[in-house]
Amino acid sequence: KDTQARPHQGDGSLVEHFFAYFTVCLLSHFRWGNKWKLLCVRILPWIIFSATCSNTLKVVFVLPLLCMLCTQGLTLSQFAKAVSGGSGAGNSQESSSETSATNRRTKSIYTPLEQQFLEIKAQYKDVLLCVECGYKYRFFGQDAEIAAKELNIFCHIDHNFMTASIPAHRLFVHVRRLVSQGYKVGVVKQTETSALKAVGANKSSLFTRQLTALYTKSTLVGEDMNPLLKLGELEDAEDVVVDAPNSYLMCLSESFNKKTKELTLGIVAVQPSTGDVMLDCFQDGPTRSELEARVLRVQPVEVLVPSDVSLETERLLRSIASASRQVYSKILRIYCPSLFSVCSVGSQSLSSLMSMDSAVICCLGPVIQYLTEFNLERTDGTVKGSLLWVLDHTQTPFGKRLMKKWVTQPLKCATDIQARQDAVAEVLSSESSALPSVRALLRRLPDLERGICSIYHKKCSTQEFYLIISTLSRLGTELQALVPVVQSQLSSALLKDLLLALPTLLAPSQSFVHLLNENAAKAGDKTQLFSDLTEFPVIRERKDEIEAVLSQILEHRREVRLILKNPSLDYVTVSGQEFLIEVKNSMVSSVPGDWVKISSTKAVSRFHTPYIAERHKRLLQLREQLVIDCNREWISFLHQFGEYYHVMRKAVCHLATLDCFFSLADVARQGNYCRPVVLDGERQIVIKEGRHPVIDVLMGEQDQYVPNDTSLQVRQRVMIITGPNMGGKSSYIRQVALITIMAQMGSMVPAQEARVGIVDAIYTRMGASDNIARGRSTFMEELLEASEIMCRATSQSLVIMDELGRGTSTHDGIAIAYAALEFFIRDVKSLTLFVTHYPPLCELESLFPQHVGNYHMAFLLNEPDRHTDRADIVSPEFITFLYQLTEGAAARSYGLNVARLAEIPEPILRTAALKSKELEAVVNTRKR
Repeated sequence: KDTQARPHQGDGSLVEHFFAYFTVCLLSHFRWGNKWKLLCVRILPWIIFSATCSNTLKVVFVLPLLCMLCTQGLTLSQFAKAVSGGSGAGNSQESSSETSATNRRTKSIYTPLEQQFLEIKAQYKDVLLCVECGYKYRFFGQDAEIAAKELNIFCHIDHNFMTASIPAHRLFVHVRRLVSQGYKVGVVKQTETSALKAVGANKSSLFTRQLTALYTKSTLVGEDMNPLLKLGELEDAEDVVVDAPNSYLMCLSESFNKKTKELTLGIVAVQPSTGDVMLDCFQDGPTRSELEARVLRVQPVEVLVPSDVSLETERLLRSIASASRQVYSKILRIYCPSLFSVCSVGSQSLSSLMSMDSAVICCLGPVIQYLTEFNLERTDGTVKGSLLWVLDHTQTPFGKRLMKKWVTQPLKCATDIQARQDAVAEVLSSESSALPSVRALLRRLPDLERGICSIYHKKCSTQEFYLIISTLSRLGTELQALVPVVQSQLSSALLKDLLLALPTLLAPSQSFVHLLNENAAKAGDKTQLFSDLTEFPVIRERKDEIEAVLSQILEHRREVRLILKNPSLDYVTVSGQEFLIEVKNSMVSSVPGDWVKISSTKAVSRFHTPYIAERHKRLLQLREQLVIDCNREWISFLHQFGEYYHVMRKAVCHLATLDCFFSLADVARQGNYCRPVVLDGERQIVIKEGRHPVIDVLMGEQDQYVPNDTSLQVRQRVMIITGPNMGGKSSYIRQVALITIMAQMGSMVPAQEARVGIVDAIYTRMGASDNIARGRSTFMEELLEASEIMCRATSQSLVIMDELGRGTSTHDGIAIAYAALEFFIRDVKSLTLFVTHYPPLCELESLFPQHVGNYHMAFLLNEPDRHTDRADIVSPEFITFLYQLTEGAAARSYGLNVARLAEIPEPILRTAALKSKELEAVVNTRKR
């Protein structure tokens, strides 16, 4: 009301006291640091302004702003911008720039690091980012929450984001654990050094960072992942996720010909860690059985499928994923076929590319595009109880992978099979000193195959490179010494070729070893890595510059001694600070005033002269530039090794082959195996006293496996096998199939004698399982598999059918089994083992006496003891299994005996036995 109001002089009014109290509360609410600086710079002037304005102005203008700050949750930065909105063009521009980098939820300004993270995240939205920040790696936002959950680490809020961190030296452990859970992980590293940044134009800005590596299950290749690290070298071995034996990336394409109603599928499977590539093109039916077989055999960890993939194919892949331990649900990736219709290739690769099937070519573009994202585009479950478990006694990781290939991909060329057999026989019988020496060399080797692939992609550390290249060099030297013995004492052509070729293939590795400083390589010091700098002029020049600066600093010591009148004075280094001049505190008065004091204690003070400060700064710059130059030369050095990649890979394949030969020889020696005769162009499988290779090992010496003969030939190419349940029928037919596989992979076999004609495929229909995920009952699955076999089997195939037709009524089951078996006998003419419980099928022996034989698994029938004379009480018979294949058909299957073994209650067994007798009587009456 006072029209003569004067500028405020602190009269202590209610408004002033309220304003002062509110300001103190506001100040006490916020932490010190950047926000305090912002407060001092932007808010305090307004408080000062308020001290010179009227109470009315305070109430009308200043207080509403402070109330808005509290009620709307605004931080000091927004408050500062709000009150400075009309204070000039400069402030307006600054406010506009800050507004663009605000968090919409909290309305606060992002820190420079957070803004940098958001920019990188915008480019890699599906990637979980680890950001290097000094001595640790940090996760932000949702990435931090995921990392905290999967890695069991602490997550907290910092500024605008949730954040979590891991130590830099444990990066490979945590990345592997995240990748094993199906995440795509990116490593973001700092690309600037502190000394060079200090003299650069952006010295006051944030360190630049960029994505340097991407990892998924199939692309764990790189220096950060330590692929050669062994669990025994770690303090916390339980934290490490071990690599899967196979980590294939598979790409799939499909095309349907509407005219011919044919579905063509193409697949490309790549294992970046070893460089393996598999290509295939095939026809498939509605059940996708061929695709399913290939997926289950390759066991990819990532699958690329086209965006227009058929519903049947997608269902198959997802059903396999749901039943697999691999995390397909997060890894099934989609690509658009139209984006990759044209692939750019070199002139040398064009001819080989044009010779491929079009379905395979359609897969190459997406694979290369996908791997380019990881800088890997240079594309030149338990097994116990399986055949691989029996045969795999290899000593090297690459030998183990090759053995699996041999088991899953038997040979069809008799010459190649016999060459392998000769090599295994030589290892078994030779008394040459060369073979034990070679086997000793294979012990405790690192994974050379993955190592050279990591080098080829320029993603290895100096430690890994030296380990690989020194191992290859040592192998080449020691194998060269064995050449005279190999030439004179070995007779196997394949063995001699492998051992004589290895020294030549490994020779280039020695030139790379001689260029390296062993201690520096093991320590990871690239600045001292190369022992001879003749081929590295840039590094030599940079080191000369460093030496010149060091000489200048040491020469300056004379001047310092004269100033301080101390002839014995020398530089000292304390806490990493070099070239310090240490002066007793009692003598500090003699120190020139322009010297810079670095540190001090109660006794001494330490200084830098202006000259030393300037020269030391230059020295740090040169040292960091040397690191950059050495990294550049290191990549160039790895590129030179890449020129020998195919040679080295061939050498490692030779070593893996030798490892497999030693393994097969061990198995043959322990199991008393024989060498099978493999015949090309003859349809026969004749085995004398054959044994099941897996059961024979599982049973051990205490329970000897009962051997059985097999005779499948042109004149009797079908064996119908009957007999009691649990009598050994399924084990017998599996035994024949496994012996056939072993013979065609070049191994010895568990038998006294064997003659095996080469088969083009082994088709099996065994077991009972439904596929609810694809809407198929057990019987439907059984018939679909049988249908596929009928369509694909040839006269050169081995067909194994176990109890076809059991999933439906007796009449329908017999009819289906009878018609199917007759089809194999009359039309397909394949070698066939057919297990059945249907006696009518045995009549086919009389219809095709020259091609069909009836057999059964022998047993002893023991009549039950009668405890009563009552005719209405019947007990099932007791069966003693002999597990011996015998000619002739079995009249019954004696299923009640298995019911007794399963401990079905006795009253139920008696009722079942009585009912069985009644049904047999009815059937016999009808026959009369």
